[in-house]
Amino acid sequence: MSNDELQAWVENVSLDSFGVPFRHRATFNARLSSTGGRYFTKSHDIEINPHQLEENGKEEVEKIIKHELCHYHLHLAGRGYKHRDQDFKRLLQHVGGSRFCTSLQSHGSRKVQPYRYVLVCRDCGMKYMRKRKVDTRRFRCGKCKGKLHQQALDSSPKS
Repeated sequence: MSNDELQAWVENVSLDSFGVPFRHRATFNARLSSTGGRYFTKSHDIEINPHQLEENGKEEVEKIIKHELCHYHLHLAGRGYKHRDQDFKRLLQHVGGSRFCTSLQSHGSRKVQPYRYVLVCRDCGMKYMRKRKVDTRRFRCGKCKGKLHQQALDSSPKS
């Protein structure tokens, strides 16, 4: 789908669901990774994540478009357009937009890096789990200001 087709789609959804025309730009932005779309308050433009269309289909993207159009129309009307505002929540429910988009399998599945280092205080025994290496000569215990030493991380499961 091209940006021109998206523009026409957003204009149609705006007229059908809100009864008000969409008079700004709607484009795809493939760099969006953790969100389905976004609305710009200064330019009033809307960007949609094309990966949502590929993975979740037109129905899901239409809900995202309705979500962004809620921001758009409420902002231009001078009403509460933010996620926490009651005006936004009511309008979103009325038009059938989605509060949250479906997470992407190909882009959203970031692996959580496990802890690789354990720092132990020599005085009080406080343990600090860290993913990155820490210079134990520079840092002290936050609890008692004692010296820290690095301990081997036992990665085998305990039974």
